[in-house]
Amino acid sequence: MKYKAKPLLPVTLPELRVVGKPLRRVDALGKAVGATLYAGDFTMPNMLHGKVFRSRVPHARIARLDVSKAQALPGVVCVLTALDLPGGTLATDMPGQTGQQRRAGSDAQVLAREVVRFVGEPIALVAAETLDIAETALGLIEVEYERLPGVFDPLEALKPGAPVLHAPDNVVASWQIRKGDVDLGMAVADLIVENTYRAPFVDHAYLEPEAGLAWVDDRGIINIRVCTQVVEHFRSIAQAVGVPQNQIHILGTMVGGGFGGKEDITVEIFLALLAKHTHRPVRLAYAREESIMAHSKRHPFIITHRTGVKNDGRITAAEIEMVADSGAYPYLSPYVLLYAVVTAPGPYRMENLKVDGKAVATNNPFTSAFRGFGAPQACFAYEQQMDAIAAVLNMDPLEFRSINYMQTGDRNATNQPITSAIWLEETASRALEALGEKTPPSALPAALRAGGRDAIKVGRGFASYMQSYGRITWFHDTSQAWVGMEMDGAAVIRSGIPDLGAGQINSVCQIASEVLGVPLDRITIYSTDSALTPLAGTSTATRQLYMSGNAVLKAAGEVRKVLLERARRHFEEDLEDLDLADGRVFVKSDPEKGMPLSELVALCAAEGLPLANLALFAAPFTARLDPDNLQGPIFPDFTFGAQAVEVAVDTETGEITLLKSAACHDVGRAINPTAVAGQIQGGSAQGLGYALMEEVQVEDGVIQTPSLAEYLIPTTMDIPATQAIILESGSGVGPFGAKGIGEPALTPAAPAVANAVADALGVRIYELPLTPERVLAALDRARQAGIFSIIWGERAWHFRKVPGT
Repeated sequence: MKYKAKPLLPVTLPELRVVGKPLRRVDALGKAVGATLYAGDFTMPNMLHGKVFRSRVPHARIARLDVSKAQALPGVVCVLTALDLPGGTLATDMPGQTGQQRRAGSDAQVLAREVVRFVGEPIALVAAETLDIAETALGLIEVEYERLPGVFDPLEALKPGAPVLHAPDNVVASWQIRKGDVDLGMAVADLIVENTYRAPFVDHAYLEPEAGLAWVDDRGIINIRVCTQVVEHFRSIAQAVGVPQNQIHILGTMVGGGFGGKEDITVEIFLALLAKHTHRPVRLAYAREESIMAHSKRHPFIITHRTGVKNDGRITAAEIEMVADSGAYPYLSPYVLLYAVVTAPGPYRMENLKVDGKAVATNNPFTSAFRGFGAPQACFAYEQQMDAIAAVLNMDPLEFRSINYMQTGDRNATNQPITSAIWLEETASRALEALGEKTPPSALPAALRAGGRDAIKVGRGFASYMQSYGRITWFHDTSQAWVGMEMDGAAVIRSGIPDLGAGQINSVCQIASEVLGVPLDRITIYSTDSALTPLAGTSTATRQLYMSGNAVLKAAGEVRKVLLERARRHFEEDLEDLDLADGRVFVKSDPEKGMPLSELVALCAAEGLPLANLALFAAPFTARLDPDNLQGPIFPDFTFGAQAVEVAVDTETGEITLLKSAACHDVGRAINPTAVAGQIQGGSAQGLGYALMEEVQVEDGVIQTPSLAEYLIPTTMDIPATQAIILESGSGVGPFGAKGIGEPALTPAAPAVANAVADALGVRIYELPLTPERVLAALDRARQAGIFSIIWGERAWHFRKVPGT
């Protein structure tokens, strides 16, 4: 079917000079020439090297731990165990400066004292004169275990008699939604479709493994230079180390990729402990293998959808069950599960809805934040379910969705009204249109044609999504920024924003440039310093543009008021007829009448007028909701969009080749269109890897893919460039009507591929990644089961009548 883009509603966006322009990012040159310093680049004189001794068993009691031989090794300065720690535990719940009460039982061990619960759990720390000595010392540490029974399947962990990791049971968190009358909705349905979908462990595989450097200065302050998404961790570190919070100083560096993996505390707690005990600088940097072992993973999910529909395509009811593997410690699992539960039905109107979600502890690697934060797993399930239902009804997938898509003003699963634009059909139709004509066999890559045309099947699929941006509103999130003018007309921003490489600091610079009329190259930003920059909160939850962008907008706006008021008196003109741009203040009706900003600043300074402002932006504050029935607002707003792909599948080898990819997202207002396109293309690449190859394989708690030789991520040879289509509704709650795009860009990619493969083969694969082995197994099962037949060239579906439906 050939798709045509749905016309957009008329939107009038104000004309801006800097915002909305594809300007060169303020951090671009340093990265391009290799001048940007990352955490692993820093060294100091007299520096020690740190290493971590970790458990090699998934569940055991520590019967004996002897570090005496390691301590006696020449060149070893310090060996620490849990007995040397004042606190012993580390807060893992709600990172950042929310000030809210943390969940009970959410802390994790800094170093294991009595029991280890996963392979890789830290047991001891070593600091030595050289890295080789530190590694040798690890081999001298003796540990004896009393093995304990382990549990490695979340469904098994829920059964009576399963080994319990944390009393009273293995349920880490539970959230439910009840809306309407599901039984009635199912009773009036003409058809009920039920499927179960599975998503695996995934590694962040960021370019820069965890690294940092710590030292104690002459005032006794423990300074930690580290790659992190959260400088506010200084509070949790102080508690664990046993010092006042003002004795921990985190100096964040530019982050070489985070994706949620550096939202949790990683090396910084170990660095603080070793620096405190040795009173010497200590460097700790993970090799790739240790990084994969040590940091969190994306949650595996098991998601079952049972959906009632009428023959005309209207959804009458939905029951959804979700089980997530939390691994050995809670970390952010309760909130990842919350995001998944809220988005479980997708961007569809469902008046009768029941969602049950559980996060379950196992002896697998612990899971926590990962780009998308539960929404990609939910989307993989609900968008496959939409295509599966459309196939049963013999309806076009977009036509079926359009019957059920939410519209602006509708309420979501928790009855939160969506007041910003919901451009679902608009984005889906444009993504599909961008694919163009279907690739004919003669135009397939030569390598595919070599196998024979009959073996290669081409299919197309798409996926729509909804995803929040900004943190949970009962966290009471805030962000601060300081903006000031210098005497020469330049501007300075101070805000503790960690930049993950996504352009967070560039965006706020463009906002300040727009408001103050200062050219972008005349703005300097100081960021990511827990002591010297106003705290801006976490670079997580696609929140920095929304939160810190609004804080900078607010602060710059106050400075602008001072400048224009002084200019009004100078020029004797109305405020409405004055503007700031290109380093000047001028009269709009007579642009030649003006002066350089430096002269205007001098006039203000001579009168003692405030040329700087510290602003705090607060997200909406709401009350915590009932976990047994989530009803009410949870997020500030949502982003909507779609991705479409074309694939070629070799039915003899099972290999999937991506031929085309296009993604369309309503970003509200693109602060920098080039940066937005980069986020869309990068998120797509990560999502396509999630679809086709990425999986941390775990057997009995042991990772079987310990390096990038076994854990595969896509290269430019594996995936096509995604065409980025940017829509701007101007309806977001960010600066100038912007919405978040950092995480949403990933979410629809995997289900789009899964739907394209099903379109090509007539066989649906319900588990990620879509490996050649799973493709061939699905084809074999289809042939043997007789549930449906596949006729190449046209598809015939033969469904068995299911008793009782």
